[in-house]
Amino acid sequence: MAVRWLCSLFGKPFDGGKRMDNGSQHPSMVRLQEIQAEVAALGQQVCTFSGLQSDREYRRLERELTRLQMEVDQVETEGKAELQQARKRAAQEAEGLLRYLEENATHPSRLAIEELSQEAQRLVERGVVEPQRAGAAEISDELVDALQELVLRLTQVKTGGRVPLRKARYRALTRLCAVQDIIEGRARQQTLPLPLSEGTHAAVQRINQVMVQVSGARSQLVALLMGLSGRDSCAHLSRVLTELLVELDALDVSGNASVRNYRKRVVEEINGLLKHLDLEGEGDDTRRYDLAQNDSIRQIEAVRGRVAQLQGEVLRQGGAGEFTFRPKAELQSLLTHLDQVDTAKNPCIREARRRAVLELQAVITFLDLREALERRQPGPGEHPSHQAVWQVLASLSDLQAQVLGFDGKRADKSYMMLEELLTKQLLALDAVDPQGDQMTKVARKQAVKFAQNILSYLDMKTDEWEY
Repeated sequence: MAVRWLCSLFGKPFDGGKRMDNGSQHPSMVRLQEIQAEVAALGQQVCTFSGLQSDREYRRLERELTRLQMEVDQVETEGKAELQQARKRAAQEAEGLLRYLEENATHPSRLAIEELSQEAQRLVERGVVEPQRAGAAEISDELVDALQELVLRLTQVKTGGRVPLRKARYRALTRLCAVQDIIEGRARQQTLPLPLSEGTHAAVQRINQVMVQVSGARSQLVALLMGLSGRDSCAHLSRVLTELLVELDALDVSGNASVRNYRKRVVEEINGLLKHLDLEGEGDDTRRYDLAQNDSIRQIEAVRGRVAQLQGEVLRQGGAGEFTFRPKAELQSLLTHLDQVDTAKNPCIREARRRAVLELQAVITFLDLREALERRQPGPGEHPSHQAVWQVLASLSDLQAQVLGFDGKRADKSYMMLEELLTKQLLALDAVDPQGDQMTKVARKQAVKFAQNILSYLDMKTDEWEY
């Protein structure tokens, strides 16, 4: 595994196993092989390290690689070209890993992730942890909205496909989404009926006590996820919650449905907290942070692939002046399929699905407008302003075809040309005077929205978003 990581970074891996002419292996070559094995062992750790330069693990990896560099320099080559080449290769591998380690820890995207994480930490401390210590339990809508905004900003951080950056973004998103879920759970708890009276059943007193402990554990977990608790650990909190589950399971609540339901409610609350602790512990699982391996993403990509095929056929026929191919039924079916994709509350999967929906809807609206233009039969008494709106819509339809087929970047001349032409159509609509005609007012408003949607879609196609 480690050799594969090195190969991906440096091309052909170091071959320290070459023999000298006399058939026996030179001691210096043996030593270089040993060093290369140590470099390979560190390689996988470096290639999945997602922290910062200030982290203890970073300093350890840096120290080990620097040591290996020094040991490579100390290997005697005796002027032999083969040994010199082997030593050079080993030195390059150690140096390359050091450089890769530093690049990821100081990458602008990694620093952006850290900045957003610290912003979330400050929000949670002010809006959750400090009020909880003061005995307040209410969560403000402003806090909920601010956390959601941070989640969206995190999903927009570009990783360039780098595993360490993907991992760092995944961890930050997982923790922030867990905090969101816990806060929402606490808000739901406030709307539930009050705990049962202790006179209802002998077990109620202990269930109420457990509920108080769970409430405290909820706050502990939020503090842990946001790095605001130096004393507790996820493992310790997991043990505490598991012990509470065992204790609840041992309570005799037979014969009383209301007490059973109350206990069930508390058990579900504990299991929800344990789920977030499990996700925190699984952060090193590649299947978690590499969403290309996610089943939901694969479903979304399959739909996008089919939409691209249908769109290509629609545009080809349109270019030839024909529109006999109208796959709206299949497009609607694909839209239904996207609605059924499980996002597992993952903001990156949600965003990927949202974008796929917009791509699909863009093709549908293109077909709808084409059909409307073909069916249009203006009467002799049509208002001139209404006719002017339809002329703009015809131009927008042609521009939308170009936007659908656009596959460039924002720096391209064709992008700037499309943006300028769409803006001109908006200005043309703004210049239309309805002269009191209600139908023209409605049509102009819809046309403005349509033009803005095309501009937004063009912007989305070129923002280089990635999951």
